[in-house]
Amino acid sequence: MREAEPPPESGGAEQVEARLAARLAELRTEHGWSLDELARRAEVSRSTLSRLERAQISPTAALLNRLCTVYRRTMSQLLAEVESEPPQVVRAGRQTVWRDEGSGFTRRSVSPPHPGLRGELVEAELRAGADISYEGPAVPGLEQHIWVLDGVLEVTAGSTAHTLRAGDCLRFRLWDRSRFRCPGPDPVRYALVVVLP
Repeated sequence: MREAEPPPESGGAEQVEARLAARLAELRTEHGWSLDELARRAEVSRSTLSRLERAQISPTAALLNRLCTVYRRTMSQLLAEVESEPPQVVRAGRQTVWRDEGSGFTRRSVSPPHPGLRGELVEAELRAGADISYEGPAVPGLEQHIWVLDGVLEVTAGSTAHTLRAGDCLRFRLWDRSRFRCPGPDPVRYALVVVLP
């Protein structure tokens, strides 16, 4: 039996960011919102949104989360919308990697969202001292399973804080704000399984 041909390369980080910028502009247009209206809803400045939609700046994890909340999508769903249809076998070299250098967050889409599937698998890394907060889930009731592979991760879901070490797994449904912090001294690497409600 012959193995299926791999699809064409999806492009480098610059191409992904350009497609992401274009998709964000499309989403705003689909909702019939002006930049001012989106700025009000997302609590982000109009100028930041304008520069983001023109691919003049790279989005931070916190900014993407705000926009995902407004558009009622997970970050993975949004990033999947800027890629071609993912194959059944996702080769390591073809997994989309997104970095937020400012906050020290790296995210690899190991098993990206796919039509008809509710789950996805993400590998994430936070450098020592990284501290990222999200105002709320893009999709209320989002099921998450966090398995720490290396290092220490502090996760706050709602008002409950957890310290996880290598091998520990935290699972919950997210309804409120959340925070991910790497106390160090080493980076933390973890697997995140996300399941839509």
